[in-house]
Amino acid sequence: MGEDPRPPPAGRDGAEGWFVTGYFTERGAAEIADTTRTVALVSLVGLLAASTAAWWVAGSILTPVRLVRQAAAEITEEDLTRRIEVSGRDDIAALAEQFNHMLDRLEGAFLDQRRFLDDAGHELRTPITIVRGHLELMGDDPGERREVVRLVTDELDRMARIVEELLLLAKVQRPDFLRAEEVSLAELTSDIDAKARQLGDRDWRLESVAEGTAALDPQRVTQAVVQLAANAVRHTGPGATLRVGSSVSGPDVLFWVSDHGPGIPPEEHGRIFERFARGGSARADRGSGLGLAIVRAIAEAHHGRVDLRSAPGAGSTFTLVIPLGREHV
Repeated sequence: MGEDPRPPPAGRDGAEGWFVTGYFTERGAAEIADTTRTVALVSLVGLLAASTAAWWVAGSILTPVRLVRQAAAEITEEDLTRRIEVSGRDDIAALAEQFNHMLDRLEGAFLDQRRFLDDAGHELRTPITIVRGHLELMGDDPGERREVVRLVTDELDRMARIVEELLLLAKVQRPDFLRAEEVSLAELTSDIDAKARQLGDRDWRLESVAEGTAALDPQRVTQAVVQLAANAVRHTGPGATLRVGSSVSGPDVLFWVSDHGPGIPPEEHGRIFERFARGGSARADRGSGLGLAIVRAIAEAHHGRVDLRSAPGAGSTFTLVIPLGREHV
């Protein structure tokens, strides 16, 4: 390095010279290194803590999802009872709750299917046995053959009726079971009365006719009330007085069939609406035992019910109660 050509500066006392200072960086570098290490360590600890907290929170949030997956893996056709315990009010809890509702619907559908198969097997076994027995024992006599054919045909007709009614009950949960439309209650009541009169030689009385219109399935309602009328015919004799009618009572429209038959004991009022139930004097008839079950199914499909007022020796009145669902017109 060459010498500085500039002359040295002069001080206050006139002396000339250079003032030189120095700074040692080793200590500062050590402090910076220590600070860097401290920041890095704190950052690493913070990252680990944040990762642990995030893992814990994510695990807590996703626990219902794992439960849904486990429940789905454990579900089989034989066991649909698995459910998820729902806690909280977040979207995951809502998902678990909806999954439980889906399982409820699936379980109900499988139970209906199994009940249909059990009912069909139980009820069809008897007529099949009867048909087979008559055919196996049928001889060569023409008169005997005609009698066997008559008996076999009667049993086959009964089997066909049972199958048709079972299929109807199996369709109750389907969205197209009802085809509601705006109908005139007076016209519907008149049609029901006309069809009921064809069921038997009875003293039919039309007690009351509802006015206005309502949104319901006229075919299903007619089917239910005519079934009630057929039930009344089955338990009364020729010339007996049977009453049908309709009226609007508050938010409901009522369709009823009343008879003066033997009546039904109070302890059987609920049981007779079950499938294949036959109570009281109905034990001896050849009905399928599905008629009143179909009536109740039609009423419940309309979000209604079937009321029964009956006592032994005092006759019976079956009333189909269907909500209007809106202001009566």
